[in-house]
Amino acid sequence: MDFNEGAFIYINKPYGMSSFGALAHIRYLISKKMHVKRVKTGHAGTLDPLATGVLILCTGKATKQIETLQLHDKEYTATLQLGATTPSFDREHTVDMTYPTRHITRELILRVLAGFVGEIQQVPPLFSAVMVDGHRAYKLARKGADVELQAKPVRIDELELTAFDPEKMQISIRVVCGKGTYIRSLARDIGCALGSGAFLTALCRTRLGDVRIEDCQTFDSFPQWLDEALSK
Repeated sequence: MDFNEGAFIYINKPYGMSSFGALAHIRYLISKKMHVKRVKTGHAGTLDPLATGVLILCTGKATKQIETLQLHDKEYTATLQLGATTPSFDREHTVDMTYPTRHITRELILRVLAGFVGEIQQVPPLFSAVMVDGHRAYKLARKGADVELQAKPVRIDELELTAFDPEKMQISIRVVCGKGTYIRSLARDIGCALGSGAFLTALCRTRLGDVRIEDCQTFDSFPQWLDEALSK
């Protein structure tokens, strides 16, 4: 495998690490193994630090395919805590508001989820990499700036309820969606539609295009995979 000429690497991004951090780690291992200063590397689609799952890395001339790869549909599994919200819509921040949940039933959840399938308007999370007047939204948010993000069209192809725990008021969902969809925003909007609140407690990208999480290397398995790839 010629990483300078161009290659695709499928990584299961670990929890708590940014996509760029995962890229930098893999790039370091490749560059060190090849005895070069730095191998040109990019990634196709950012994952939040608190998310895990499929991260496609492209090296060399394969980086020209990044924009095309980002257009592919994606599949996620997520767990939502109902009855509360956080500023980031996930566990990066602590709960800031709580809401009633006694009225929430499985039947209501199913009706609400069905309403999100198709083309919808979605406001990105304030704590995101969306650009606002040349600045990242999350940087402005951390400075306490008053930022209002605009809704944009996104596409939800499938939205399935996979589990509901009425005692903990948690639901698990499977989502198939198009480019630019924020699952954190979807969690927020599901909570609102339920007449309550919601935030993500877990998120995993299980597929990007034809690449599934089963096809991905972990940080632990990557060194051996790299040795085998360079020996071919």
